[in-house]
Amino acid sequence: MTNESQIRQLIENWALAVRNKDMDGILAHHSADIVMFDVPLPFQSIGIEPYRKTWDIFFKCTKPDVFDIQELNIKAGEDIAFCYATMKCSDSSGSDEFVDLPFRLTIGLEKTDGQWIIVHEHHSIPAE
Repeated sequence: MTNESQIRQLIENWALAVRNKDMDGILAHHSADIVMFDVPLPFQSIGIEPYRKTWDIFFKCTKPDVFDIQELNIKAGEDIAFCYATMKCSDSSGSDEFVDLPFRLTIGLEKTDGQWIIVHEHHSIPAE
């Protein structure tokens, strides 16, 4: 399997884990010292435990079965890679009803002992 196809599978499995609220699957393949920038507070999370806590916030205001990759682009070397994607979730933060929320995702990965590990994640939404 190519590096690109390994990473595509990893990201697709991660998105599936989010849709299924499978925390073990969400955390799989993430570095213990991951750095994430996110849309809701906290703005920055460093480490796997703070990263895990951000999902508690996410699940309080979104439909868990909507976390869809619209377009995924991957650039991979032998031991460093990044990908960027457009995605969609369903959010109820501002109301009682769920609305589609398009967002952007950027992920940085490092290959360690033959396994791709996510070391950086950045979620963002377009400014209004």
